[in-house]
Amino acid sequence: MPVHGSDRYRRGIPELIAPTARLHAAWLEARDEWGPGVHEDGFGLLPSDEVDSPDGFAAWVARLADESDPAKAVQTGRVRCTYRWIVEGDRVLGGIALRHGFDDFVLRVGHIGYGVRPSARRRGLATWALGRMLDEARGLGLDRVLIVCEVDNVASAMTIERHGGVLEGIRDTEHGVVRRYWIKIGKPSG
Repeated sequence: MPVHGSDRYRRGIPELIAPTARLHAAWLEARDEWGPGVHEDGFGLLPSDEVDSPDGFAAWVARLADESDPAKAVQTGRVRCTYRWIVEGDRVLGGIALRHGFDDFVLRVGHIGYGVRPSARRRGLATWALGRMLDEARGLGLDRVLIVCEVDNVASAMTIERHGGVLEGIRDTEHGVVRRYWIKIGKPSG
């Protein structure tokens, strides 16, 4: 039997969806749970993004859609990127982003970044979402991806390792000391 609308929320079935202005209040609730000024990986939020007002939020969501669309030009300094939100019903639980290609930026920060709000952690959501994004990466023709995490983020390191991540090394970067992992995903079949 298919799961629809309120049934999906009651049953707690997570989904990966494209960012949507419809979830403005839910996204703000997730951001507030992280705390003021805390960077949420996987959302593509820039310091210049104004997300508190409905118009500002809609503009940010439109920018994310443009960065995902191969038919549209990407802003200078940005890379083509697929954004997904981890949602359960109308609740935003986290975000995950897949950067395309192998340019210098991607080789510094990684192909995939993700974050799960504190109240939704320890449920396997990051592991689940990462698996889905690895499928998307394979569909883009990538045969391996780089993922970085803070050196002391044990949960993230375990998530990456569950998907076959092999530690390349630990580096001091502009974002602090990070672990660098490569995951081989193989070419798409067909």
